[in-house]
Amino acid sequence: MRIVQVHLGNRSYDIKVGTGLLPRIGTECARLKLGRRCAVITDATAGRHYAKAALKSLAASGFEPVLITVPAGEKSKRMAMVEKCFDQLAAHRLERSSFVVALGGGVVGDLAGFVASSYLRGIPFVQVPTTLLAQVDSSVGGKTGVNLKSGKNLVGAFYQPRLVLCDLDTFRTLPKREYVSGLAEVIKYGIIYDTVLFAQLERNLPKLLQRDPATLRDVVARCCEIKADVVGQDETEGGLRAILNFGHTIGHAIENSSGYGKYLHGEAIAIGQVAAAKLSHKVLGLPSADVARIEKLFVQSGLPVKIKLNGAQGKKLFAAMKLDKKVNSGEVKFVLAHKIGKVVWGQRVAEGMIREVLDC
Repeated sequence: MRIVQVHLGNRSYDIKVGTGLLPRIGTECARLKLGRRCAVITDATAGRHYAKAALKSLAASGFEPVLITVPAGEKSKRMAMVEKCFDQLAAHRLERSSFVVALGGGVVGDLAGFVASSYLRGIPFVQVPTTLLAQVDSSVGGKTGVNLKSGKNLVGAFYQPRLVLCDLDTFRTLPKREYVSGLAEVIKYGIIYDTVLFAQLERNLPKLLQRDPATLRDVVARCCEIKADVVGQDETEGGLRAILNFGHTIGHAIENSSGYGKYLHGEAIAIGQVAAAKLSHKVLGLPSADVARIEKLFVQSGLPVKIKLNGAQGKKLFAAMKLDKKVNSGEVKFVLAHKIGKVVWGQRVAEGMIREVLDC
């Protein structure tokens, strides 16, 4: 097992990465000295595979868990679902010392974290991410939230978990498309922060695609280390943390304008990252060889790297981009790369240039 620490003063916590961790969730939560009542929030897919084991482990450690299951998919990230969760927490009489366990992928983590952040003005929660994307990205750093029709993650809070438990065994039941989607966030960390990691991904991609446990443990732990380092320096995205949004401005707009569900998050941000690499070449002089390496790695991973848009679709995408929560004074700002491993945030890019790289 690898342990990564997120240093945030009295809100610091551990990320534990390894195999066989899910059956130990009760023991791990007992160490946190939380209240007896708790709620496991999961979705229909993750719940089918892992809810029984989580509830059994929690009960064996003296907790009184209740199971809350939401529909699988991005459409569960909405205010109506938050209210349903609140009602069930109240019915189970959760108190301020009680806690929430988020068991599932990024949608479940974002939803359950937001529920925990606002129920009784905040109760503890534990992240148990079951997808690659959630383990390396959304479960770490305390971003919680839900979507509005206007855009993705427009309502939420910065609210840190008490523990993140990354059980690599959960990847065994992950469909190929979902697993590959998670690689988009993995590749992102190499682009924005770590040239060595990027080169390792180029070398070890076949092992990653085969879900080799030892390779996964090291890669997941390294991604968590990078995010922990960034979040430790800038918890609420006042500056440095913005680099984690490389490719996300376009990616989120693709998700929103195409209707949530057509593209998985990783697929949309893969397209966004390749577009951002091409913009980086035009604006900051990112070497064309680096652009080629970035695009090649996404292609070899099985991720999309371009999107075909007609005039109406392009108009819809740009409208969605301008509603992104990172827009400042109506101006869309981008994270762009000088080279692989070094990026800067807050870059202005002309709309015509964006259209050029997206071919729309």
